Formats: sequence, structure tokens, C-alpha cells
Amino acid sequence: MSVVGIDLGFLNCYIGVARSGGIETIANEYSDRCTPACISLGSKTRAIGNAAKSQIVTNVKNTLHGFKKLHGRAFEDPYIQAERAKLPYELQKMPNGSVGVKVRYLDEERLFAVEQITGMLLAKLKETSESALKKPVADCVISVPSFFTDTERRSVMAAAQIAGLNCLKLMNETTAVALAYGIYKQDLPALEEKPRNVVFVDMGHSAYQVSICAFNKGKLKVLATTFDPFLGGRNFDEALVDYFSEEFRTKYKLNVKENPRALLRLYQECEKLKKLMSANASDLPLNIECFMNDLDVSSKMNRAQFEQLCAALLSRVEPPLRAAMEQAKLQREDIYGIEIVGGATRIPAVKEQISNFFCKEISTTLNADEAVARGCALQCAILSPAFKVREFSITDVVPYSITLRWKSSYEEGTGECEVFSKNHAAPFSKVITFHKKEPFDLEAFYTHPHEVPYPDSRIGRFTIQNVGPQHDGDNSKVKVKVRVNIHGLFSVANASIIEKQNIEGDHSDAPMDTESSIKNQGREDDLCSDNRESGNLNKQDHPSLPRAKTKVKSIDLPIQASLYRQLGQDLINCYIENEGKMIMQDKLEKERNDAKNAVEEYVYDFRDKLCGVFEKFITEEDTNKLTLMLEDTENWLYEDGEDQPKQVYMDKLQELRKFGQPIQERYMEHEERPKVLNELGKKIQLLMKAVEAYKNKDEKYDHLDPAEMEKVEKYISEAMNWLNTKMNAQNKLSLTQDPIVKVAEIMSKSKELDSFCNPIIYKPKPKIEPPNDGQSKANGEHNGPVNGQSSTETGPDPAKDNSQQTKPSGEMEVD
Repeated sequence: MSVVGIDLGFLNCYIGVARSGGIETIANEYSDRCTPACISLGSKTRAIGNAAKSQIVTNVKNTLHGFKKLHGRAFEDPYIQAERAKLPYELQKMPNGSVGVKVRYLDEERLFAVEQITGMLLAKLKETSESALKKPVADCVISVPSFFTDTERRSVMAAAQIAGLNCLKLMNETTAVALAYGIYKQDLPALEEKPRNVVFVDMGHSAYQVSICAFNKGKLKVLATTFDPFLGGRNFDEALVDYFSEEFRTKYKLNVKENPRALLRLYQECEKLKKLMSANASDLPLNIECFMNDLDVSSKMNRAQFEQLCAALLSRVEPPLRAAMEQAKLQREDIYGIEIVGGATRIPAVKEQISNFFCKEISTTLNADEAVARGCALQCAILSPAFKVREFSITDVVPYSITLRWKSSYEEGTGECEVFSKNHAAPFSKVITFHKKEPFDLEAFYTHPHEVPYPDSRIGRFTIQNVGPQHDGDNSKVKVKVRVNIHGLFSVANASIIEKQNIEGDHSDAPMDTESSIKNQGREDDLCSDNRESGNLNKQDHPSLPRAKTKVKSIDLPIQASLYRQLGQDLINCYIENEGKMIMQDKLEKERNDAKNAVEEYVYDFRDKLCGVFEKFITEEDTNKLTLMLEDTENWLYEDGEDQPKQVYMDKLQELRKFGQPIQERYMEHEERPKVLNELGKKIQLLMKAVEAYKNKDEKYDHLDPAEMEKVEKYISEAMNWLNTKMNAQNKLSLTQDPIVKVAEIMSKSKELDSFCNPIIYKPKPKIEPPNDGQSKANGEHNGPVNGQSSTETGPDPAKDNSQQTKPSGEMEVD
């Protein structure tokens, strides 16, 4: 089973895998551990990752990047409209009102949902994982920002499904970092001791997140999480781009913002400059050749100027830190350490702000880029039955408070109950009891919309069906379990009706429990009383006179869920099918390109060798003919053959090989022949020496059969004659003629000689054991009589060690 953790970043992605007893971040086909979150669609195929990033400037309108935050949002969303102005590709409204991307793919206009785009990226990461692990990958843990709402999380889950991944958990990025930090720590306080509080600050390319975690041995508990979803490395890039755009407008009269290609190039250069300023405080140049209208542009900037330029952004670093401390109810002295990750935390001014707030040195022991992927892989290993991982429990938090609303018969008409408060532990279940006579709806929403960086506070509507009054006309008691699950998603997990039965009644149903029923006085009552799954802390209704004891049984009720911006399974299946078709198209295009490249490679390679190693093995007439043929093929490749089906290239290569193969074979035969001839000659000489020694009565060969040796002599003589005949004929040929004897034939003759002669000549001599030795006698009996020796010999000395005579007889019975 594979264990994979995916850091699905705004700018870049990383993959962590469990392998060789540890977690490692794997490299892609470019030997790069970082895969850009970038997809380029072309007329024949898709490029994903590094290959797509190189096309950002050349294929502007069809190269997609920065799409992570488009998940789960409506096209009219103010955030989407703001992004639309910055993105070089076109956003369009999908039929269901969500965001789509309009591109030109396979020479036609295509509209892709954002789930499909992320699905393409995840499918690429899946392929990278499979090629590193050399086995199929399905189960994984994927990171999401801690501020993602239910809608955004479900959208990422759908993308994983499209990519053929089984997401075991959507993990909050800062929680993944905390796990990567804590699981290896050997010195954490014991469970009964005061926990170690650590602050994790993650500022990536597009967002800023803070979480405070309490660590004990084998345990991690998130105390609070805060964020600024609109502050990240790209905002610092934008500040530089705006500054230089203005400078180039006055200095060179260029309007950069109107030219998408030039703007992208400026963004790339500003990002490089920002990184250089993190390491260098002096003036640094910015030079771009042929920037716009064939003009070269240049400017400079230093760290002090940059910090002044970004003062407003830097002032936004502190508020989330303060909010996190307030929510966790901690003082600065309660904090053990501050760990920072994410590319933007490398900016010295950002580090300084964090350090100044806590009045403490900050720690950079974690890998700023890879910590999230490593944490996700660790979580996947914990969830996977195939891996044994140190016991480590993780308690996350609910980022926003969640309230349920329902219709009530009270005067005000609705009932409300906050089921999960902000920073409530998660995953977590609660049970709520209602008293109802008919089916009812529960509407879930975020309690404080202004705290949620999302324009719609709705989560979903859940209809509890099949509810009716009790036999006596009373309200039925309905228990509803609500849950925030492992992915951070809210749901109404199940609902059941508690049905009362009189004790005299039917005994066939086993009672769930026995209770005294409390009769409502006067009016229908909706009761919101929550409890943890383990306990039963329901508040009682209005008390009334007790009645006779009754049996009760629990009946599960169907729930119809209508989730806000939820993709239907039919649509997801359609997207899965489309992804499969696109993967097949990519594969076919790769095979076609490989076939084309094989022809091109053959042309260049053969032309090179015609004037080199093959020169002596081809006549001048054939050389001219073949050179012309290669030239025609090259011209065809760049003209009519530029875009042909795979089979056409394969046929073309076959045609070239038909002429080229004989020349190549003549060269290869000429090169290899001396070596195999030499080997065969040596073998014949050695065998002849052995025959000569046998004739001279050499005792080494005196056990060999004369008739067989005669055969060997005859066989050697025939081999010599064959060799001489073939070589004489071969030596009369020129190098431009096909050989009479081939290397394969000589090797075959050599093998025949070995297999016929060796068993006879190198037959081992039978051993002659001296008498009067117990072990020797036993061996002698095993081998039988040798060289006229009698098979009956005197037995071993009974006074000798017993083991010597019993051992052989235990192995073999001798009659």
C-alpha cells in the first residue's frame, strides 16, 4: 500500500511519501521536488507542472495558474471578480453558477470547471508518486488552508475524485506542519504535565495562517487558528510590479498593465528580485531585455525601499498573531517556540514583525517549503493500516462557529442553536433532541458571516424525513447527530425517532432503554440539547405528571441533504470520464511525438556515421543515394511530415532502416568478428592440446574412453576445416559486401564445440580412497568399485568414534 501526502499549493506543489522507514519528499521527472501548480493546454496535448510553467509567457491565454482559490466560489463572488482582472486567462460562468476557465484545447474552445483543472494537477502528482514508488497510488492526504469553508473543501474533494485519488483526509496546512514538528520530538512533556505551546506561522504565496498548538507525549491539540487569506508572497510581488509599472510608464512611456505578456515577465522578474533582497540589503538591478516594443528596460531597488513600499502589508502581520494568542488565552511567556514555514516568511521584515511581537527568536528548523507535504504524508501513514507509526493523536479545530436553524411552532417562528463554536475541537459529534410531529428542515450556516472570508454563510439544508406523532398523538422525540468530520466538513450524520410502546404491547422488539415519558403541557416544544457521543446530557422538557413506564425503541430516519454549491455525482462522473479521455490523448500524442523524434534521431545519427564509422562499409554510389534519402526525409519532417499520425512515422523509420540496416550490420560484424574468431581459435587449440596429451598417455586423461576421444578428435578437425573455409571466403570479400560468415554463426559453432567436447575431455577422474578409514569406506561404498578395486573392504575399527560410522549410513542405505 502506498502512503502519499500532497501539499496542494497556490504556486507550487510538493509530494511526501513514506518509504524506507521514513518520510521523504520525492522529485518529478525534472528531478525537481517542487512541481509548479500550472497547466498549459495546447492544440494536441496538455503540459502540467514544470513543462507548463515554461509556457506561461508563450501560451498566455491557455496556461492556467493561481486557480487554488477559485474553488467552491460563485462566478459573481467579489473575490472572483477581483481575480479576474489579474489573471491572463479567461474566467467564465459555469451552468451551475460556479467558476469555469475558458481555454483553447485540441483546436476548439473548451470550458473547464475549476475542479477539473485541479483534478488535472492532482492526476499529474499521482503519476509522479507512482513513478517514484513503482506501485499504484490511490490513498492520500491533501492539504487545504485552515480558513477553507465547507464549500471550498468539498470542491477540493471532488477534484481528488476526478484525479482517481481516495482522499483519506483534507488536512489543514498549519496542522500538517505541527504534526511534522511534533511527531519526532522525544522530549515532549508527559500527558499529565503542562503542555508545550508552539506557534506555527505559515505565510505562503497567497495566504497567511497562524495556529497555536499544545504538545504532550503522543498528542497534538490545536488551541486556536487565525488567518489573513489575502496576504502572501504575491502581494509583495504586486507591490513591486505596481512600482516598476509606474516607473516604466514615466521613464519609457510604456503601459505594462495593458500587455499580458509583458506583465507576466515583470511578475517573474519582481519575484526573483524579492528573493534576492531577502539575502542582500544593497541596491539590486532589474533588467529586462526586449520588454515591450523592442525596448530594454532597467531599474533598481534595495531592501529599505522595498520595506517602505510594503509598509501597509507588513502592518497586517501582527493582528492574526494577537488574535491567536487571545483566542488560545495565552500570554507570551506561555509560548515555548515560534516555528515559521512558507516562502514569504523568508522576507526579513516579516520575520522581524513576528519576532518583535513575541519578543523571542523565531525558529527555522522546519523545511519552509516541504513541511506541509511531510506532515500530510505522516498523517496518511497514521491512517494507513499498512504502516506502523508512533502513536500520535491529533485534535484540530473548527475555524468558524456553526449554527442550526429550524422552523418552530413558537411565536417567533424559528429556533436556533449554535452547535459548534469557533475553535471547537474537531472531528467531533453532538446529539440534538427535537420534539416533532412531522418532517422538518435543519439549516446549517456560519454564525458570524463577517468572520468568514466567503460571501455566503450557508452550509446546507438537511431534511429529516418520516417523522410523525406518537400513537397517543404526542410529539415524537427525534435525536439528530451533527458532526464535523475528519475533513473539517459539517454534516447531519444520522437521525432517529424514539418510539414509545406500552409494556403490555408487542414484546417482539428489543427495548433500547426504559424511561418515564414526560408529557408536554400545553404546546409543542422544539428542544435543542446537545451532548457528546459518549455522554447523555439531554436537558429535560417542561416537567409534568409521571405516567406508567414504557418501552422505547430507536428507528433510523432518512436524511435528505442539500449542500450549498455541491457538485452532483453525475457531473463528477462526467468529469472523471473527460479526464480519462485527456490522459489517453496525452499518451497517444506522446507516442506520436516519440515516433517522430525516432525518425529525426535516425536521420541525424545515420548521416553522422556515413561520414564516419560507416564510410568504409558502403559504396560511393550507395552513399550518395542514402544521403539524398536522408535529406529528403529531413525536409519532409519540417514540411508535410510536421504533423502526421504515429504509423506514418513508424513506416518512414522502417523504410530508412531497410537501407541502413545492412550497412550497420556490416560495420558491427567487422567490429565483433575478430573477437569471436579469436575465442573460437583458442578453444580449438586448448582442445587439441588435451587430445595430444591423451595420446601421450598423460595420467590426467587416462580414465577417458578411447572411442569417445576419437569422436572428439574428429569433431575438432571438422570445426577447424569449417573455420578455415569460411575465413578464406570472407577474406576475399571487400568491406562493402555482406559477410559470408556472421558473428552469430561463429558463436554458435563455439557453443556446439563446448557442449560436445567439454563433457568428454573434462570428465572428472574417479576418486581412489585409501583403505582402513571408516569415512573413506563409506564414500567408497557410495561410489562403487573404482579401477578394479574390490567392493568388499574391511569394516571400521569399532574402537573409533561412533559418529564416523553412523553418519553416512543415516544418509544412504547401502546393500
